[in-house]
Amino acid sequence: MKTPHPSDTLTPGSLAELAAFAGRPCLSLYQPTHRRHPDKQQDPIRFRHLVKTLETSLLQQHQAHAVRDLLAPFEALAQDHGFWSHTQDGLAVLAAPGLLRVYLLQRPVAELAVVADSFHTKPLRQWLQSTGRYQVLALSRDRVQLFEGDRNALDAVALAAEVLPAIDAALGQERSAPHSTVSSYGGIGGGHGPMHHGHGGRKDEIDGDAERFFRAVDRAVLEHHSRPSGLPLMLAALPEHHHRFRALSHNPLLMVGGLMLDPHGLAPDALCLRAWEVAAPQQAMQQAAWRDAYAAAAARGLGSEDLSQVAHAAVAGRVGTLLIEAERQLAGRIDAATGRIDLAELGNPRVDDVLDDLGALVEMMGGQVHVLPADRMPGRTGVAASFRH
Repeated sequence: MKTPHPSDTLTPGSLAELAAFAGRPCLSLYQPTHRRHPDKQQDPIRFRHLVKTLETSLLQQHQAHAVRDLLAPFEALAQDHGFWSHTQDGLAVLAAPGLLRVYLLQRPVAELAVVADSFHTKPLRQWLQSTGRYQVLALSRDRVQLFEGDRNALDAVALAAEVLPAIDAALGQERSAPHSTVSSYGGIGGGHGPMHHGHGGRKDEIDGDAERFFRAVDRAVLEHHSRPSGLPLMLAALPEHHHRFRALSHNPLLMVGGLMLDPHGLAPDALCLRAWEVAAPQQAMQQAAWRDAYAAAAARGLGSEDLSQVAHAAVAGRVGTLLIEAERQLAGRIDAATGRIDLAELGNPRVDDVLDDLGALVEMMGGQVHVLPADRMPGRTGVAASFRH
């Protein structure tokens, strides 16, 4: 049986990689997908239609044999039945000579197939900048699984390839022989079984092995998942494991509250519901803190909701934090040299979204960007910026 094409992990570093890649032309394909039959049966058909759109565009500037080479990764993906059996809510495929990235998304995206001199990353940026995303570390004395999502979906994340050797090495040095072993890793629906760590029968050995296991898990998850993603991490474990894990954890993204239960006994939908009950109030507190920080900056003359003023400050590298209203779009361009905004008709395919470009500019200058619902924004202009000076 053919192994499905693996999807790539989307992190802020992914956007930096795509922006810096020098290969041309850049092919960007987005489409909504489905998790269940019978709806998902149409996904490969819609994908082929979008690939045809790419082909039509490419043939205007390239020879047929070159076009075949450029589209070969898309054709291979179209024929990968295993891949189409494990889709989520959206799909992004970005390719150029020497580069292919395939992202499974937990939110639907609008259909798009475009050939340009740069990748179209707006849907990816909006997803990464949206609040409400988090990871869940499902932990027991000898088992670990990782999930990622938001209020609408929580999907298993296959642990990074480096995690298993890191934990195995740590336990290999410290475990109470001959009782402890490490086998596989991963999560429900993630293509791998969960990681198990065996232990001996005596309580002191069991407690010692569990502590070493927790310590190794904490280090590996922090290095290979929390730091790259920047996402808050919720602990789901029995109450006695919460105290032990928190006492030794060095993960600054570990959330204060968590799920006090055995996570491995919950179905994925139930885990998503219970996790969101914990995450929702913490998200509201975080959004309130961002609004309060903006209000404090504005009171000192270091904040603005005026789009033109914010754009000029962004170009100068003065924006420390930018709040953007979710779902708000403003067609046009920002002059990267002056910050001048040239507005255009919404829906014009030749221009981008000013707010999206503004977020990209602030990030490029080292600022932070957060996308908030309209009712959580400080004002009604769609932006609110705190200035560094």
